[in-house]
Amino acid sequence: MRPTPLALATPARLGVLAGAAALVGVPLAAAPAGAAVLTTTGTSVVQDRLAPAGMTAGTASTASLTLHADRCFTAKTVGVGVRGAAGANLDFPGSASNVRICPGGTTVTTGARTLPTGSYTQFGFWQDTAGGWHNLPSRTLTVAPAATAPAPAPAPAPVPVTGKALTWSEEFSGPIAWGSKWTGDRSSAYRYGSHNPDDNKLDWLAPSAVTVSGGVATFTATPSAHTLENGKRAWDTGLLTTEYSKDAFQVRTGDYIEARVKLPAGTGAWPALWTWKDGNNEIDSFEYHPDNPNLLELSNRIRSGLKYHTDANAIAPDRWVTIGTYYGADSVDWYVNGTKVFSDGTGVGAGWSAYPILNLSLSAGQYHPAASGSAPIAFSADYLRVYR
Repeated sequence: MRPTPLALATPARLGVLAGAAALVGVPLAAAPAGAAVLTTTGTSVVQDRLAPAGMTAGTASTASLTLHADRCFTAKTVGVGVRGAAGANLDFPGSASNVRICPGGTTVTTGARTLPTGSYTQFGFWQDTAGGWHNLPSRTLTVAPAATAPAPAPAPAPVPVTGKALTWSEEFSGPIAWGSKWTGDRSSAYRYGSHNPDDNKLDWLAPSAVTVSGGVATFTATPSAHTLENGKRAWDTGLLTTEYSKDAFQVRTGDYIEARVKLPAGTGAWPALWTWKDGNNEIDSFEYHPDNPNLLELSNRIRSGLKYHTDANAIAPDRWVTIGTYYGADSVDWYVNGTKVFSDGTGVGAGWSAYPILNLSLSAGQYHPAASGSAPIAFSADYLRVYR
């Protein structure tokens, strides 16, 4: 029999279906992360990591469970359970059998399954050799709606900067070309490569957080198993940069860059299109925070230019918008939906170049509300194009 985390009661066992642990739909109470479950022999078992933290409706995902014990023993079964709001059993299939669990830890990966949009209770479990079932700490698993294709773009308009031709682009018509065109696990703009708590960010870069479907790239941020150096919980999130890639493409003085993006609604979301090289060379085509729902931050951090551009008709959570930037030697110009909205009159200089970055950061709360809870936060992009 298998106990619930709260009272260690013994609900009836339904048996195993299709290789998965099929369990009675009993209510499960949340337990603190890392809480231990004791075996009848006094062995302590601790859940170290449970994934995924979030899913997308209609997209199959596997689950993984990492756990350790204070001394080695063999568990008859280890798996990942899921309960619906009404207690329905929706466990991940493919639980592992005869798993050796020791102080050094072990990780079990299940088979894949899909779930409808909604909130679920997720937890690891194991069965001892005597047949007793033990639930590990539970948490909420949020399944987000499937990404929708962007609204059809209007008929292509001439590039707002005359005399330019398309020289480089990412249309998101296929899988991300990791390594050759893009890098997603590090940036020199981040102090530790994969993360940068010094910049009021909760980011922990994870290439798996960027997915492509229907010609749209979706950056999905979820609570991470990592802890930042300042003690805050990180969020796994997506970043695309050409830095460290084989092609190592750079924008330069005189280029015009344009992206069509869907602005996020989640608290703490901080998407941006920007540039970086050699510790600076930063031009922000835009930064966005949903707590200022109709505002884009446009900035030249090389020669000091800044505008808070507000437009309730064009800028809002869950709305598609086209944002462009001309990197002029004497003036950087910003465009929203093809209309120039700001010229800084300072520019980037004649010999400037840098790597483009498109990403979803998570605010740590110093200037804008911090990301919190466990619900995924999403940001989407239709294309990224450079004209020269």
